[in-house]
Amino acid sequence: MNQPVNQPARQKVVVQLPGIAKAPSVDTRYTFELEALLPVAELVEVAATSEEEFLAEASDAAAIITSWGFRISRSVIAGLDDCIVIGVGSVGVDMVDVGAATEAGIVVTNVPDVFIEEVADHTMALLLAGARRMREMDSMVRRGDWFQGRPLLNEVPRLWGQTLGLISFGNVARAVARRAKPFGLQVIAHDPYVSELKMTGEGVEPVSFGELLERSDYLSMHPPLNRETRHMLSGPQFAAMKKTAVLINAGRGPTVDEAALIEALDTGQIAAAALDVLEREPPAADNPLLAMDNVILTPHVASATTRMRPETRRRVGREVALALSGRWPMSCVNPTVLPRVELERWQPVPMERGPNR
Repeated sequence: MNQPVNQPARQKVVVQLPGIAKAPSVDTRYTFELEALLPVAELVEVAATSEEEFLAEASDAAAIITSWGFRISRSVIAGLDDCIVIGVGSVGVDMVDVGAATEAGIVVTNVPDVFIEEVADHTMALLLAGARRMREMDSMVRRGDWFQGRPLLNEVPRLWGQTLGLISFGNVARAVARRAKPFGLQVIAHDPYVSELKMTGEGVEPVSFGELLERSDYLSMHPPLNRETRHMLSGPQFAAMKKTAVLINAGRGPTVDEAALIEALDTGQIAAAALDVLEREPPAADNPLLAMDNVILTPHVASATTRMRPETRRRVGREVALALSGRWPMSCVNPTVLPRVELERWQPVPMERGPNR
């Protein structure tokens, strides 16, 4: 794999992004990305509907920028002759075959820390709306059942002293934990890839997955989507939860087995759900979740604010520019590739640990 480093000429970067309003020129449409990329890259926009169309324009690209449009599959990656880096403009990278990119010696970057606070805010909004059964309260008022709300909420414990369980303890989960504590929630978490000291340092109790399911009054999903986490909540997991539990998911839709969730809600295995993400988006018109009063839905908007899109695009531009300039990116999702490519580490080596720890 050809890995040019520190070339003075501007290199070709193919941009494949959905939902960007059309403007007179590529330079105008991609102003944010070009803040970092202009000295090192020439952007070429490709609006392909097939892998063949995409590769006809992208096979000689030094970098690809993508988000939620065309999937960068193994066969697409095999057709990239000179690619150094694939920059993904989101936290999740399941639109890229990361394993294939790693085998091909291509760095994959994401944007893991730009819209964390927004998603944590939305997660707490869903939690509070689920706790107070806002969908049901709103429906009661609109159909004239004004006096039915109080009897329902009389059966719901107050939030103070309840237990919030976090599946995964990454950036968003930690931000949610910080928000939950002032409401009096006891926070527990399960993440086999995070040190217990990190959790306890945040005032969060580390627990096993089984204990998390059994103890949580509110269960919030935060894992990335991969083979290990797809459908990690399914029938047996819902059966292990409290019948009064509320599921919150502003993370990745397919981490929850939607058919099993519908059954758990319908049979009273859990009490309610508040979801920003689904397995299929948008949902089919006959999806049972749409008709359930104990389900609150928002249309995959947890990260959406005035700041989110511009800063995400700036960040993906900086990541790609670093790689094209011969340096490690800040957010490499396949770090095992870094020793095999001609990119220089510029970040300082952490000094928190001694050699024997």
